[in-house]
Amino acid sequence: MPIPKVRSRSESIFGLFTERMLGTVVVGVGRAGRARIADLCDPAPCSPADKLILRGFVSRRSLEEQQSVKQISLEDALSREDVQVAIVSTENTSHEDLIRRFLEAGKHVCVEYPMALSYGVAMELWDLAEKKGKVLHEEHIELLTGDYKQLKKDLAGKSLQEGTLHFTGGPTQEGSGFPSFSGISRLTWLVDLFGELSVSGASLVQDGEKRSTKLTARLLTRQQRPLTWIEERAPGLRRVKRISFRLDEGLVDELPAAPPGGPGLFMQDLWLFAQKLQGLVPAAQLQAERRRVLHCLELAERIQNLAQAPV
Repeated sequence: MPIPKVRSRSESIFGLFTERMLGTVVVGVGRAGRARIADLCDPAPCSPADKLILRGFVSRRSLEEQQSVKQISLEDALSREDVQVAIVSTENTSHEDLIRRFLEAGKHVCVEYPMALSYGVAMELWDLAEKKGKVLHEEHIELLTGDYKQLKKDLAGKSLQEGTLHFTGGPTQEGSGFPSFSGISRLTWLVDLFGELSVSGASLVQDGEKRSTKLTARLLTRQQRPLTWIEERAPGLRRVKRISFRLDEGLVDELPAAPPGGPGLFMQDLWLFAQKLQGLVPAAQLQAERRRVLHCLELAERIQNLAQAPV
């Protein structure tokens, strides 16, 4: 009788034989791209990310090896049969083209927010992913931070009367898009906390010489409660989120302290993406996430149109 093969723990959980690993490329080697490369090279044992194997990285620059991983061309990443997954960590204006090209090539895609700079394009990309039978995942690490998770717990079941979220930070990089898109993580906070929103008004004040912008968006909850989102950027401004949520039960005007420890934000997002690739995320959760992503992009586009409308 043949001796049965003894599998490692990770193999027994995920069936991770080499031929069943999902070859992955990282496109873009900025701060986020480097974090992605580090996480893929050292995933937590027996985690969902164990099934992803890094085949290379793509950059417009000629770079040395990253974490002993070699640079490959975009054309190779699109055409190689041992690459099934692309993680896009480039400037916002390039997301649409890269997502479309990788989906057309039959690859699963994880992309930084926002996936596109218009609601209509995002709809097209979701439809293309469904047509190709591929996973399209938009990263939202802002929903994974410890302070946000605690804030959501603190607000659960409470009724909002009015609120403000004011973000400040330095100027955005070239290619980030309109402030309602480059700052869509703050808008995502508000939607995730208070449900679907509508836009009642928006304005943008900017000074090209000083490289300063201030976007003010006036929003309404389904219960017609007012929310104000301010996205303010200028040289020297500290990266800070200030909140003021007046509830039936009182005022919340400080972010709670984040619990210590836990995996990094990009690693948490990588686990969620890998779980989607393995079919471990319930369909209802996938649909709810898609609705939230598209709703936020639709709001961002509405804000942009109102802020840019002639006075």
